[in-house]
Amino acid sequence: MVTALTGRYSNRQITPEEQKLYDHLLYWIELEPPAEMLERFRLLFIDGTRYPDSEITEALDKVTASKLAPEEFRYVLNRCCHILINRWQSRSSFVMAIPHLIRLFEAIPPFSVTGIPRARSVRRLRDLVTLFTQSEQYLTLCRLAQVLTEAAEVNTTSGTRPLGTLIRRYPYLYEHCLLSDDSTREHQLTVRQIQATMQRKFEIDLSQYVTYRVRSQLAAQPNPSQAQRIIQPVTNPTLLADQDLSQALKHYVGRVEGSRTHRDLAHHFLSHSRHTSSYQAFKDDLYQYITASVDAEYGKRQFNNQLYAQLKSMLPDSNSQPLNDFLLVRTCSQLLNFLIVDNPAYPNHFVFVDLVMNLGPISTTGLLLKIVLLSRTVKPYLERRFSILFNHYEAYTRDAVVWLIEALENLNLALSAHFGAIDLSFIR
Repeated sequence: MVTALTGRYSNRQITPEEQKLYDHLLYWIELEPPAEMLERFRLLFIDGTRYPDSEITEALDKVTASKLAPEEFRYVLNRCCHILINRWQSRSSFVMAIPHLIRLFEAIPPFSVTGIPRARSVRRLRDLVTLFTQSEQYLTLCRLAQVLTEAAEVNTTSGTRPLGTLIRRYPYLYEHCLLSDDSTREHQLTVRQIQATMQRKFEIDLSQYVTYRVRSQLAAQPNPSQAQRIIQPVTNPTLLADQDLSQALKHYVGRVEGSRTHRDLAHHFLSHSRHTSSYQAFKDDLYQYITASVDAEYGKRQFNNQLYAQLKSMLPDSNSQPLNDFLLVRTCSQLLNFLIVDNPAYPNHFVFVDLVMNLGPISTTGLLLKIVLLSRTVKPYLERRFSILFNHYEAYTRDAVVWLIEALENLNLALSAHFGAIDLSFIR
C-alpha cells in the first residue's frame, strides 16, 4: 500500500482504480532499472498509447474519465511520480533518474489523436497531463529536479539563468518549496533527508574554506612556516565575494555591540524580558533591542516610526498581560511578516527591499537574526518568509535579483552559524 497523504487531499477516498495504479508502479519499481521504469512511465502517462498492460490502461481511463479529474488528477499523477522518486532517492546510483522523470513532461505529444483505439481517452489524458504541468505539484517537482541535478550544472555563475536554478544552494527553503499540499509522509521524509545532506555538505565546505583562509593568513605573516607551501586552496562555497563572506561571518558570530555577539544580546534581552511588567513593556523593550542595530540616520527617516507603529498594533488586548511564550513567538513571527513579506498571494516586500538597499544584506540579515535568536520556534517562520520571495522571483534572471541572492546567501550563513553543527566561534 502507498503511504498516507497529508494536507487537504488526505481526506479524499482513494478509488480502487487509483490504488491499482499505485500498486502497479510499486511492483515494477522494485524490479526494473530506472531506464526501463522511465519508459514504462512515459508510455502509460505521457504518450498514453501502446502500454503493454491493458488492465492498468483500463484503470487509468476510468481515473481520467471522472468528473473530478480536472481538479484531482494532478494529485494522482503527483503521487505516481513520488512512488518512483522516493525509491530512487534512497539509492545514490539512481538519483539522477529523478530529473529525467520530470523532464518527460516537457515532451507531451500533440493533442490530435485520431484513428487509434481509445482516441478519446488518450486525448483526455494528455489534456490532464498538460493541466498538471501548470500546477503547484509540478512546480515543486521541477524544484526538486534542480536540487538533485549535478552541482556543476546548477551553480554556474551565468546571470541570465533563472533564480530558480539556485534552489540547491538553500536547504532552508526545501520544506517550503519542495513539498505541496498532497505530499506523502514518505516524501516529506525524503525531502528532509535531502535537506540534511545538503546542509551538512554546505557546513563542511564552509568550515574547510574558513580554515583554509585562516591558515593562509597565518602563513602570510612574517617568518611563515613550511606549511605555506602545502596549503591546498579551498573554493568559496557561497556566491559572495571572499571579502563579503569574511565580513558576514564576523558580523554573525563575532562581536557586534561592545564585547557582545548576537547570541549574547539575545540571551541578555530574554533574561531582562522575564522581569518586564507587561506585554506592552516587552514591546517597548523589543523596539529598543531591534533599533539598536539600525543605522541612526536610516532609522529616523521612517523605519523606526513604522516599526513602533507595527509593534503598537500587535495583540493590543494582551498589553496588560505578562509575557509568555505564545506572545513572544506571535510577536516575532508578525515582525518577520512586516520586515520581509506577509501574504504569498500579494507579496508586498517594500520594507525588506528598502532595508537591503540601505543597510546592506549583512546588516539586514543580522537584524533578522536578532529576532530568530529569541526563539527557535520562530526559525521556520523566517524560512517561510524567504521561500515566498524565492517563489515570487524564481523565474527572474539572476542578474535582475542580485539583491535577493545576496540576502539568500547571507541567511544561509547566519542560520548555519547559529543553528547548524558547524563551530565558527574561533572567528571572533
